Amino acid sequence: MSGTVTAVSRNETYTFTKPNRESVTLLAGLGVEGDVHAGVTVKHRSRVAKDPTQPNLRQVHLIHEELFDEVRAKGFEVAPGELGENITTRGIDLLALPAGTLLHLGADAVVEITGLRNPCAQIDRYQDGLLKEVVGRDEAGAVVRKAGIMGIVTRGGVVAPGDSVEVVLPAQPHRPLDRV
Repeated sequence: MSGTVTAVSRNETYTFTKPNRESVTLLAGLGVEGDVHAGVTVKHRSRVAKDPTQPNLRQVHLIHEELFDEVRAKGFEVAPGELGENITTRGIDLLALPAGTLLHLGADAVVEITGLRNPCAQIDRYQDGLLKEVVGRDEAGAVVRKAGIMGIVTRGGVVAPGDSVEVVLPAQPHRPLDRV
């Protein structure tokens, strides 16, 4: 399985969106260099308030660009970085990958998938009604989260638009993604 990086984004301050960059540098065990969410322990405000010593399983946020196509068909305009992701991809069903999957990004970087992003009400403040498009329910009533996946950096490196994304699945049995 392979795909392509279509955009990379980071922000030094807490804002909902992240500006696109020519490249980002991933740092092993920390995340995206210069990004407000980089670090060994949690950086998301709600998680810090509960327990600031928790390990940071959300060092890197990835979204599949196909999500933007899906929400555009419903009248929303969303571009890379606007939902706060660090890496936007095309050609890989990120949401279907199991926990522990390794994503080889560009020549050197490797991100291990830890789980699903749990979208919050900030998405509706960004565009009213968008939250229900990225969080819904399936036929059985189970919650479906579509706003990307989270991971930790296991090997650092520079990542830029146009870089390849190679998927390495973990050993069986696979664990489905859950929110982190």
